[in-house]
Amino acid sequence: MTDEPARPAPEAQGPPVGVDSEVGPSNDDDRVWGALARWRAERRRFALLTVVESRGSAPRKAGVHMLLADTGETVGTIGGGAIEQVALGRAREVLAAGGPVLVRHDLTRDLGMCCGGEMSVFVEVVEPRPRLFVFGAGYVGRPLAAMAASCGFDVTVVDGRAEWAVPERFAGAAVLCQEPEDAARALDLRPDDYACVVTHDHALDDRVVQVLIRRPLRFLGMIGSLSKQRKFARRLEARGFGDEEIARLHTPLGLSIGAATPEEIAVSVVAQLVAERRGVAIDPGWAASAARAGTPRRAAADSTEAERP
Repeated sequence: MTDEPARPAPEAQGPPVGVDSEVGPSNDDDRVWGALARWRAERRRFALLTVVESRGSAPRKAGVHMLLADTGETVGTIGGGAIEQVALGRAREVLAAGGPVLVRHDLTRDLGMCCGGEMSVFVEVVEPRPRLFVFGAGYVGRPLAAMAASCGFDVTVVDGRAEWAVPERFAGAAVLCQEPEDAARALDLRPDDYACVVTHDHALDDRVVQVLIRRPLRFLGMIGSLSKQRKFARRLEARGFGDEEIARLHTPLGLSIGAATPEEIAVSVVAQLVAERRGVAIDPGWAASAARAGTPRRAAADSTEAERP
């Protein structure tokens, strides 16, 4: 993709934005990668600018990187001057509306720089890993946590049973040994978080969902059969939950692939989570009114209750 914005005025080639003039290329790279790791750990959202092509007398060569946080903070440089200002402008647009984009310019003809070379800069957004809370450390929770983590989710497993909530069982995930109902109230949940309720007990599922259904979540799912779905919808309505609230709950949990074993159920659930993350429309599987009437829209993946501890 080639960008042709209005030609900016030539700029002095002083120290680039956010960079100490005494920092050399090697130290600059160290600062960029150190900041990238730190920002990811802090769950910050930022743009990564990479020089992918450089010809002639360009200020930086291919392989150089720069970061722009959504707060405006920058780390590193792609050369300063007009090319950096244009690329940062596109990075701000990408952070606001998506991306990625390729910024390509003849530095003299397009931007009025005296270098005489050409540069192409690839701009992409680095999003924080989505957080998934798995309530239940049993037979389904374990493969679900592992598969979700391998698909890029930041997974926390919650279970009050010390013999099940063992960190060694959940490589790649955090483990919180706390009663799921208490954790559902106490966790600092955000509107872009995901939660799957797969505990060992129907009544516990019920209590946890009643807490979570009014918490800020992007996705809330509960394991169970079609008959459990219908009974649960009636109980929620009796307790004062409205159709709009009840419809937030995805149950039976997982896509309809005929899953039977815990691992197969986990595959179906992670597929549903990925679809939600990537914005792919999936039939929710039920409507609150249809479930109460006993006429679910489809036979979703039956999360077999016998498989649960």
